[in-house]
Amino acid sequence: MRSEVKYFLFTLPAIAYVAFFAFYPSIQAVILSFQTTNGQFTLNNYEELFYFNIYGTIENTIIVTVGALLIQLFLALGVASILAREFRGKKIFSTISIIPLGVATVVAAVTFSFIFQSVGGYANSLLHLFGLKGINWYSNNLISLLVVMISDSWKNTPLVTLILLSGMLSIPKELYYAASLDGAGPFRRFIHITLPNLKKFIAIALIIRGVSEFNIFALPLIIIGFHPLLLTTLAYELYSTTTINLSAAAAVILLVFISALIAINIKYAGGGRR
Repeated sequence: MRSEVKYFLFTLPAIAYVAFFAFYPSIQAVILSFQTTNGQFTLNNYEELFYFNIYGTIENTIIVTVGALLIQLFLALGVASILAREFRGKKIFSTISIIPLGVATVVAAVTFSFIFQSVGGYANSLLHLFGLKGINWYSNNLISLLVVMISDSWKNTPLVTLILLSGMLSIPKELYYAASLDGAGPFRRFIHITLPNLKKFIAIALIIRGVSEFNIFALPLIIIGFHPLLLTTLAYELYSTTTINLSAAAAVILLVFISALIAINIKYAGGGRR
């Protein structure tokens, strides 16, 4: 009993930190979202969000989140599959693949804003080398969101790669040897051995990155500004131009989506009881 109390006391600073910097602001935001500037109860803050195209903003956020997760998962599976093998130059390749994770988000955003400039950007210059026409990367919402997905995936794919690599290295080699003896090729071994054993690691990656994608802020703010809007940039714009209560309402909607994403991943992606 004493040892349990001792261990609990060791966790108290972490609990206090999370409670003060996470739960308390969240509860305060929920309260503010149902109040007027005078402190009276109201639902007008949520009703006013419809004038700011809240449905379109939610759609944009979901598109960026799902698209970025798919890109990162696909790339991470490829890179992790390579790093799970022994080959000459592996240390150099692993070092290069992890570099983007150490780059500041603002630096990455500014860099990709140069890459995807409509005139003189590196992406269009590359297209011109192959005799193709340049693209206006901000001509419509979908292309603009695609730029955000690509930029964010370059920055955060290394994290997903590390998670999946740890899972691949934990798979017994005997399973692959036995499958090879049975005539299974690389593709069948990947589908029937690697992916099933990576289920929990994929779930962890999706939870971590999914929450972060819904919270993505600095990168889209620098690259596309407020057009198209995401839930985070909408909350910031409302905070800057209207009232904190209206901004809190947008933030609460974001909180609901994040909570739902965590619950769904934990229940259906291998985190729940079986």
